Amino acid sequence: MGRSIVAFTILMVVGLLLVWGSMHNQLILKKSLITADTVFEIKKGDSLDSITRQLQAQHIDIHPLWFKLFAYRHHLGHLMKAGEYQLKKGATAADILQLFADGKTRQYAITFPEGWAFKQVFQAIKNNPNLQHTISDENLHVVMAAIGSDKNYPEGLFFPDTYFFEKNTSDVELLKRAHDKMQQVLATEWEKRDQAIPLENPYQALILASIVEKETAAREERKQIAGVFTRRLKKGMLLQTDPTVIYGMGDEYHGDIRLKDLRQPTPYNTYIIEGLPPTPIAMPGKEAIVAALHPDNNSESLYFVARGDGRHMFSSTLAEHEKYVDRYQR
Repeated sequence: MGRSIVAFTILMVVGLLLVWGSMHNQLILKKSLITADTVFEIKKGDSLDSITRQLQAQHIDIHPLWFKLFAYRHHLGHLMKAGEYQLKKGATAADILQLFADGKTRQYAITFPEGWAFKQVFQAIKNNPNLQHTISDENLHVVMAAIGSDKNYPEGLFFPDTYFFEKNTSDVELLKRAHDKMQQVLATEWEKRDQAIPLENPYQALILASIVEKETAAREERKQIAGVFTRRLKKGMLLQTDPTVIYGMGDEYHGDIRLKDLRQPTPYNTYIIEGLPPTPIAMPGKEAIVAALHPDNNSESLYFVARGDGRHMFSSTLAEHEKYVDRYQR
């Protein structure tokens, strides 16, 4: 009789524990813990215990025992990935654990617009508090080696785009992504190039594309602009493009190009030097790269002048060009 009572008692206790466990398991699955979107960070090396304590420290109402048991039961305990997470309003404990295990970290964004110079890119990176900063103005010269480039000068070698990244991504890692994307786009478009263009390699295409990018923001004009420069290169004419002069002036440029600036010898003064400048002058977008590699061949224009409305007038003779200069510039 006594043994029957003991056995019955044990069965009752086990049954109650199972019911209790099932109830708490349902709480893990169904109870909303997050009342408003919350940011939570798992640092490298954090254990499930430390993550549990940190959640409680942020006043997230988890039950530590059942939270950890659920994690172990579903083999999530060893999968927690370091990073910053956005815990959405209404998330349950199960949602939180799965989010950590999937490594769906909070993403930040940084945008490098088309036409930016590298100094603008670097300034945007320096000003971004969510990146890990390993490059300074003093060691800027190591950038190209750090990203694995065979070029010494960074201008134009990074693709203009919006890049998403996790908190504490290094500046070098971000730059490498932008550099590799530019190399990929450039290589792909170079293979499809017009074989008649007077460019010897993809880097020259990048230089010309950067000039096209700075000359016009009008999409429909890019191939026309590229056509003018292509014909000039073929004829041995000076490119005579103001954006290269401005780039060569550096900090001395204050909004106007004077006659003495056009006569000032710099490696980028295309009113003096023959052919292309030694490097790109900005980051060209894909459309400018395509234009440089597929210039307009349906015209004989050798000149263009800004109309003042964001577009240009094109002409094939100097006399016609001077007429447009008088109309729109003088």
